[in-house]
Amino acid sequence: MKLSKAFLRSAAYERRFLTKNPWDFSMVVWIPLATVLLIWWIFSQTQITDLPIGVIDQDNSTIANTAVRYLEASPTLTVKQLYYSEAEAKAAILQRDIYAIVIIPEDFSRHILSGKPAPLILQVNAQYGTHSGIIQTSVQAVAGTLSAGVEIQRLVKQGMAPSQAAIAYSPIGIQRISLFNAATDYQQFLASTVIPALLHILAMVIGATTIGRELRDKRLGHWYRFISTGHPDLTRTTQNESTSGQILNAVENNQYLSKNDQISVSSHANEDMMERANVLVLLFGLLGKYFWPTLAFSIWAILALWLATPQESVAMSSVLATYAGLILLIMLSFWLGAIFTLGSFSLRMGLSATGFISAPSYAFAGVTFPYIAISDSARHWSDALPLTHYLKLHIAQLQMQAPVAVSLPIVYGLAIATTIAMTLTTLLTKRALAHPERWGAR
Repeated sequence: MKLSKAFLRSAAYERRFLTKNPWDFSMVVWIPLATVLLIWWIFSQTQITDLPIGVIDQDNSTIANTAVRYLEASPTLTVKQLYYSEAEAKAAILQRDIYAIVIIPEDFSRHILSGKPAPLILQVNAQYGTHSGIIQTSVQAVAGTLSAGVEIQRLVKQGMAPSQAAIAYSPIGIQRISLFNAATDYQQFLASTVIPALLHILAMVIGATTIGRELRDKRLGHWYRFISTGHPDLTRTTQNESTSGQILNAVENNQYLSKNDQISVSSHANEDMMERANVLVLLFGLLGKYFWPTLAFSIWAILALWLATPQESVAMSSVLATYAGLILLIMLSFWLGAIFTLGSFSLRMGLSATGFISAPSYAFAGVTFPYIAISDSARHWSDALPLTHYLKLHIAQLQMQAPVAVSLPIVYGLAIATTIAMTLTTLLTKRALAHPERWGAR
């Protein structure tokens, strides 16, 4: 009963704080919702099309015009402009009007007709890896098509049947079969994995600030006293209480407090109580404190997974396993944020640590850069990040539709890590209660 009361009192205490502080409320409710919807809207165009390129046609022949038409007909390219000098084309690249320039050299058609090599020169801005790769692939396809047409036409003129000419030109072909993400859906590839990464960052920030503001405002002792005894009543709503500092003033000036209660809120008179803080009461109090963020993020996690599986017939067991993994990742993020803050007795240090760990974690997760290609030290760092393991589960279950048994070890691992982090947070909170002289750091 005492533990359930600690949970309920702490949840009520946090509910009151969130309702009186709109920015903190937005951080829990509106900002994650806006993040999910905004990222999905950004990637609403699922495929990359019409990347602008330029062409310098120094040949001005029929074959060169055909090459330009083929480039324009490619679904991923669009010939934005014909340039007449390399300096003009370079200026366009520097201004990001175009991402590449295709140069059709002089004597292009003459070399083709005489059976000599006639290259198309592609100068691409490789600074943008995705753009560069798509442009190179598309221009290569156009060059291959044009070359095949010219060669087959030459063989036909020599008396060979068109079918034989096609085989003679390219006797070995590639039959490419895409096993997963066959349509190259960037919404599935990027948006569905970026959203959990951003929720992970927001959850760590909330985890740091939820307990960090109690330390910063020297209210940690008042919070513990309330969840353990119910006095003073920190859930009462009074006028002009909209900031954390005002809450403390309200407590100290509350007309409903007895004289003994007012004495008890002084920090020096309660050091013994803080040192005897009950670990289980603290644990349930912390669970109550993070109840509303957990509830809100649980709803946003459902929304994120619903958006990630609109066109796929994913098994319900896979969706449930992914949802369990995402909830565990979010809870682990809350506790990790709290650990960094409680460990340093500083909200600023806690937020700095959460940013250092969570912000670049997507880059190490193996989604955009191959996991097996990174260095050993980077791989160790990647293995230590919870986001890496969740995204493995996410991709395996929602995009590759692997058996659930493949990803269950990740769910178990996240559950164990969450339990350890929860326990460590409780112990660090108990330590923080025993050192009120260190409260108040920014």
